[in-house]
Formats: sequence, structure tokens, C-alpha cells
Amino acid sequence: MNKILIAEDESAIANLIRTALDGPDYRCGVAADGLAACDLLEAEPFDLVLLDIMLPGADGYEVLDYCRALEVPVIFLTAKGTVEDRVKGLRLGAEDYITKPFELMELLARVETVLRRCGKTGRVLSLPPDIQIDTAGRTVRRGGVPVALTAKEYELLLLFVQNKNVALYRDRIYEKVWGESYLGDSRTVDLHIQRMRKKLGLEGRLVAVYKVGYRLEV
Repeated sequence: MNKILIAEDESAIANLIRTALDGPDYRCGVAADGLAACDLLEAEPFDLVLLDIMLPGADGYEVLDYCRALEVPVIFLTAKGTVEDRVKGLRLGAEDYITKPFELMELLARVETVLRRCGKTGRVLSLPPDIQIDTAGRTVRRGGVPVALTAKEYELLLLFVQNKNVALYRDRIYEKVWGESYLGDSRTVDLHIQRMRKKLGLEGRLVAVYKVGYRLEV
């Protein structure tokens, strides 16, 4: 389980992020100002900080300096969205920069990417009854037996496991896994999902949703 600090003074946004992240994979702490964020970082170890720039007490840039000293990766999550702001944040040492408003699905994907890049994951995700995903080694086992997935099949599985019981549109699936704009051809998505579904015995659980896409039922 990874511990994430949400440094955000808008309670509605902080609660939304916390609700989305809290669970078996992540445990969240919340700080409403920069000084409180530093106090929490000093009191207990965190694997990642989601950091607003315009914080009372101490602004995000000051908190970033504190995080760098503790070697805690930071994702800026802020309304300051100009190119100059993004460049400044990344040059000062943030691992990523997300502007408000944002989509929770994208935030979750970026959190996972930063944690993996910084070597902070190293955990096993489980999909009952018998599938285990080692996110550090990018390996998958079914009933204890390794399953050979392609890179895209692995990313698809991870996307569905992170969005259990959520109907995902084909265009969003394509954009998240292939990293490029969807051009309306669903054959690539459908083929990869069919192959991954067969390898893992998910025929009755990874279901097609009419005129939408797919949903992993758990």
C-alpha cells in the first residue's frame, strides 16, 4: 500500500481525490495548507505528494523544496495552467504537472505512473479469485502460474483492475493504453481485449457494454 499526501486547501477537491484513491492500494492524508503538509511529512513517511501551488501558510514551491529534501516525489495539481507555470514546476523538480479541472481517471493513471517510475510501487494487485498482478515486475499470475501478456494486454488489464465495475468507453481505453488520439476504429481495442480476456479466463467478467466499451465486473 502506498501512502499519498493531498496538499489542497479546497476541501471539495481534496475529499474527491481522497475518495477516489483511498482503498486497498492507497492510503491518503490531507493537509489544507503548506505548513500542515510539512508537519505531516515530518511526522510520517509518504510515497507521493499531490500538491497545489496556491496554498496558504507555505506555497507549493516551498513545500516542493521540503519534499525534495525528503526524496518524496511530487505531482503538482493546480489551477496555474500556463506553459510558463508548467515549465517552472517541472524544472523545480516536480515529477508531473496536472492542471485543474482534471479527470479522476487521468489522475489515477498519472499517480500510478509516477509511483512506478520512482520505484515506489512494488506491490501486488489481486483480482479474485486467482489473478495477481506484480506492478513492480509487470508480471501476471493466474492460479500461481505465470501468464504471458503483451505490453498492451498488461496495460489493459491494469486499467480495468483500477476501474472495476466501471464502463470504460473505447476511445478512453485507446487513449490511455496506446497514448494517442482515438480515430474511431475499434478493432485494435477489441482484438487486444479478446486475447487478454481469453488468456486470463475473464470471458464472463470482462463484458462488452453496448455502444460504450467494456466493463470488468467484480
